[in-house]
Amino acid sequence: MGISVDTFFLKPDGQGTLQAQIQQMIAEGILSGRFHVGEKLPSSRKLAAHLGVSRITVTLAYTELLANDYLVAKGRSGYYVSENAPVPPTYTPIQRGEETVDWDRAIARSFRGGDVLRKPPNWRDFRYPFIYGQADPTLFDHANWRLCAVRALGHKDFASLTADYVDQDDPLLIEFIARHTLPRRGITARPEEILITLGAQNALWLASRILLNRRRKAAIEDPCYYALRELLVPSKCQVAPLQVDADGLPPGSIPDDTDVIFTTPSHQCPTTATMPVARRHELLRRARDIDAMIVEDDYEFEMAFLGAPSPALKSLDRDGRVIYVGSFSKSLFPGLRLGYMVGSEPFIREARALRSLVLRHPPGHIQRTAAYFLSLGHYDAQIRRMSKALLERRKAIEDANCKNDLTIAGRGVYGGSSLWMKAPEHVNTTALASDLQKQSVHIEPGEPFFSGPDKPRNYYRLGYSSIATDRIAPGIEIIAKAIDSA
Repeated sequence: MGISVDTFFLKPDGQGTLQAQIQQMIAEGILSGRFHVGEKLPSSRKLAAHLGVSRITVTLAYTELLANDYLVAKGRSGYYVSENAPVPPTYTPIQRGEETVDWDRAIARSFRGGDVLRKPPNWRDFRYPFIYGQADPTLFDHANWRLCAVRALGHKDFASLTADYVDQDDPLLIEFIARHTLPRRGITARPEEILITLGAQNALWLASRILLNRRRKAAIEDPCYYALRELLVPSKCQVAPLQVDADGLPPGSIPDDTDVIFTTPSHQCPTTATMPVARRHELLRRARDIDAMIVEDDYEFEMAFLGAPSPALKSLDRDGRVIYVGSFSKSLFPGLRLGYMVGSEPFIREARALRSLVLRHPPGHIQRTAAYFLSLGHYDAQIRRMSKALLERRKAIEDANCKNDLTIAGRGVYGGSSLWMKAPEHVNTTALASDLQKQSVHIEPGEPFFSGPDKPRNYYRLGYSSIATDRIAPGIEIIAKAIDSA
């Protein structure tokens, strides 16, 4: 009995090549039990005509399924579902009884309920997505990333793909960071002083676990990256939120008993304020006077399309008290989850040991793919392409805000990919954001970034990394009208 060609169709949102989609479609039909052992597949010519693809594409898909024992070829008769095709196991689910566990008692520590920004899963379908930190597919170099990933899968790199590094990292990636990335920030470091992390947030967590305990105090910016405040909770340390100004964190406000200072000097999160060089020196002197460590989150330093960025705080450090955190997740794509931290060797030794207990090391294939993408010059080309687009969008969003009388509360001196906005005092931007989603507009309310019980509710953030230039002005106009009607 033959399988009707009408049962085959390609999904409009299918992922991968046409060949891969056809393979998956047939394999799923066999595994689900729709296609039975011995049933004949449509001829390659007939299926190709039905799907609107080339015959060679179908033939290659059949050949791959033949090699994997899903299909069997019978002379000139065609392809049939193989007797050896994988089938899902048959079993009778065990009937579950009523759970008797008291989870309120069983869970010793809860990690829910903290401040967090929630973005709708379908934000890419929004017409005006003023969302922060997401990749624009029109700017990303898919082709060269794919080539680097394929190269990293080759026989030559078999060890980097399959080996357990235990507590070490890909030497090629470490070498590139040491020789190319860090010198651009004025930083010199040996391989023993560099650790690869699963993004900047993982690096901040490692630093907090090593440097803080219940007897120590951490100074954080207010407002700040909301996840930083939440990840400090398990350390049970004292937390001192310090209000930032137009130049970032004021060193004079840091308490004398502070042990660790967390700061974002290049682009203060979320206000985007850039700390002047003079204040950076003042911050280092203050840390030295009170014998405090500094954790510098240098996110978005590559997005300095308005001028050369200020030197990293780490580059001015002569005492070894600055722990530097960088990330490729912002400049490449957030799903990459690849960052790094730089510090004195005794600190990195501890961070390496802690990381190995939790996750050993980031996947070797991801590290090697990134190393190739960086070392072959694709990363620099991508940054130039992104900077050009962001500059154009920055001008459009500033012009639109000015035209609609919206207040910009903070903008990066050298660039960045977002603006920190302030609405009138009576406007609750959390409610505003919810209402705007109904008009296919996404903004990020600012309340989660603030500390304390009396958080301002009239701030919001506009990201422009994922919105086309021609949609910025009409999107801002909708926001302005919503604020007026609020």
